Amino acid sequence: MVNGVFLPPRRSSCYPELIDDELSPTSLQDAGSTVYIGYSRACILQAVMGEMMPGEPAGRLKLLIRAQYFLYFGVMGIYLPYFNLYLYHIKLSGFQIGVLSALRSVVLVLFPVLWGMLADRLQARRVIYVFCNIASAMIWSLYLCTTRFEWLVIITLGYGIFFSPIISFLEAITMDVLGKEKLRYGQTRAWGSIAFIAVVITVGGAIDAYPVGIIVPLILAGGIIQSMVSLGALSVRTTKLKGKGLSGGGGSLMSRKSIVFLICAFLMLLSHGAYYGFFSIHLDKLGFGKTFIGISWAVASVAEIIMMIYSKRIFKRFSLGTVMVFSLSIAAMRWFLLAFVDSGPLILLTQVLHAFTYGAFHMASILYVDALSSEASKTLGQAVNNAVSYGMGLMAGFFLSGYLYETIGSHALFMTSGGIALSGGMIMKLYQIAFQNRQKESL
Repeated sequence: MVNGVFLPPRRSSCYPELIDDELSPTSLQDAGSTVYIGYSRACILQAVMGEMMPGEPAGRLKLLIRAQYFLYFGVMGIYLPYFNLYLYHIKLSGFQIGVLSALRSVVLVLFPVLWGMLADRLQARRVIYVFCNIASAMIWSLYLCTTRFEWLVIITLGYGIFFSPIISFLEAITMDVLGKEKLRYGQTRAWGSIAFIAVVITVGGAIDAYPVGIIVPLILAGGIIQSMVSLGALSVRTTKLKGKGLSGGGGSLMSRKSIVFLICAFLMLLSHGAYYGFFSIHLDKLGFGKTFIGISWAVASVAEIIMMIYSKRIFKRFSLGTVMVFSLSIAAMRWFLLAFVDSGPLILLTQVLHAFTYGAFHMASILYVDALSSEASKTLGQAVNNAVSYGMGLMAGFFLSGYLYETIGSHALFMTSGGIALSGGMIMKLYQIAFQNRQKESL
């Protein structure tokens, strides 16, 4: 019972079954219900007030979020594979393309965190999300006006400032919309991966038939549609609570648990630098053709989508911490295998493991951060996670892999990546064991 209100006769689906191997399982028994002390007040409010605050129908909001993921990753499906190709075709040098790529990486680390802090302080997550969508689309249109490197630097900086926080805001808003159905996050996020694959293939064919410059207006069109659809986020109701933010409390982003997680997330993405940067080159050196290389990437993407669709079953059975330790261990095995195998079927088998090394780990990370963040720092929590892992981790992974590839070759490079992933798994597992021991001693 909470404040005189009986809770539903089942465990709250906010997170107890997800992280019960790490948070204290102190519980209150009343009318067959179980409440776990240490979870965010939002979980209690959801139990008392219902799954969603009054407002838009749940089905419509979930459709809106799926559309947002579909459009966001659809745009990324044009931007990531083809934008540098466009820069090459407008006669930019390799150094100039590298400068623009590095600028995007720096912006990805810094500005999502700054926007997240502002959004949580002002409790304006939805408004800032819509504003960033509109502003980024407007700034992108400037790419149509010039090909001069000096102006492209300014445009890239401006675009990155407003586009980089969109995904972390979308993750936080998704948690609001899903409410007590957060275990279904993977089914929602899968729409982004489906869009990415479909757009990469479609645009690749379009570039064969039309000039590569077509990608600039295509990304602009996607950004405009994304901006229009994002207006629906204004109807998402959020619980306005005065949390403890960054200073103490079970949901603190500066807690030991949070820091250990961020270190492990950084190591996981650091280990992926070799894969994203040199996997195709590695296969080419082994003598595989372009068709096999394309199939291998497709196998990984399909495995990722399947994992996302069926992830609820995994998260209902295993804690988030267990899933992340397992994913880090699988990543280590995957990179070690790539260092030694040269058989096509075995290489495709390692690609199936992408379901765990990216799919499961990513979903567990989003849910884990949402559980650890106080209600007043949900957006900042996702922004910090994104900046540390996909910003700093992947950027450092690219730099490290580029250096090691030239000095030790691709086989030793994947061995090194395996060691990095293994160290992340060991750090998280040792922390879990230490935490459990402290809990036993305190009893």
